Amino acid sequence: MAFRFKKQIFGFMDLIRFTKLVDKRRAKLENAPATPLPVTYRVNETAKILHPAPLTVKLVGIVKDSPDTKTYTFELPQKAFFRAGQYAVLRAKIGDSLVSRPYAISSSPYTALNDGKVSLTIKKSGYFSSYMFDKAKEGDEFTLSLPFGNFFYESVKDCPHIVGIAGGSGITPFYSMIKGIEEGSEDFKLTLFYGAKTANDLVFKDELDKVSNDKIKIVYVLSDEKSDGYENGFISADIIKKYVDGDFTAMLCGPNAMYNFVDAELAKMGVSGKFVKHEANCTASRDVKPKTYKLTVHIQDEVYTVEADAADTILTSMERAGLSVPARCRAGGCGFCHSKLVSGKFSIAGADKRRLADSKFGYIHPCCSYPDSDMELIVPRG
Repeated sequence: MAFRFKKQIFGFMDLIRFTKLVDKRRAKLENAPATPLPVTYRVNETAKILHPAPLTVKLVGIVKDSPDTKTYTFELPQKAFFRAGQYAVLRAKIGDSLVSRPYAISSSPYTALNDGKVSLTIKKSGYFSSYMFDKAKEGDEFTLSLPFGNFFYESVKDCPHIVGIAGGSGITPFYSMIKGIEEGSEDFKLTLFYGAKTANDLVFKDELDKVSNDKIKIVYVLSDEKSDGYENGFISADIIKKYVDGDFTAMLCGPNAMYNFVDAELAKMGVSGKFVKHEANCTASRDVKPKTYKLTVHIQDEVYTVEADAADTILTSMERAGLSVPARCRAGGCGFCHSKLVSGKFSIAGADKRRLADSKFGYIHPCCSYPDSDMELIVPRG
């Protein structure tokens, strides 16, 4: 309950008036109506749409896009909001393992808001993705968390012209952006360079060929095949210059090898720094000699002892043991899985993306860290 308190010229008068504030408040409360307070407010309902809790979703559609890629459509129990280019985290119990993985959303933002459905396009690669490709069927239920990630157009800092560079299954977030531009939920010009080995490896090829929006230009680049209507080789500065004039922001989604090559090509054009955005890749297994370590995991009041394969990330070992642990980007960037290191040695995949405070006070990101000895961790509950 709010009270207006006008400041007096003499400060001591404010002190005198303050002594009567409690009595005035009590009188206000006694005379207030007995109308029950609202159970929920509009801001709460909006927050549920913008930041929903993990949702139990049903798989209602499966479409095979290429020999090793399928699109899975899930029915949401409520409407949801996301920006074209963001990702969702899909989770399921597979045997004794509680597994999750982030996947870029390939459907349009309007589909989630209006129809209560969201689609994820998954390439068969790795434990969970292979399970989805080979075993998932319509009617199965999963847990879905969304939306996450910063791989989307931001008008405040991005150029109005986006040059998208996709490699293989990296087309997924751009496919969502194209739908967003066509439906009007996104407003920018997109020139998309889509690279693959052969024309048969191009996901969404038929759908992309039907795009007629004057804000969208699609250029196919094949590395292992020469054919009319396609550029040949890798996505280079020379190819980009053939189709792009003026300032632009480059957005890249694909394998790390593509990032390394294209970054150097963009640098030749004077495009770097804040004008280049990468979608992070999940940390994969590493190639080391077979070895198993003991991993002691504290989750609130419970203590678990599990095996940790030296080739797998610490997060993967915990999931395979059936532990409920937090996971989102699986690339070390979001910090959602950060855990306190009690003892043990570890290696980090790629660059250390921890905040300075996490590094200083002994926190690690299990999603991108490999065990190099027996370890003990304090891990948040998933």
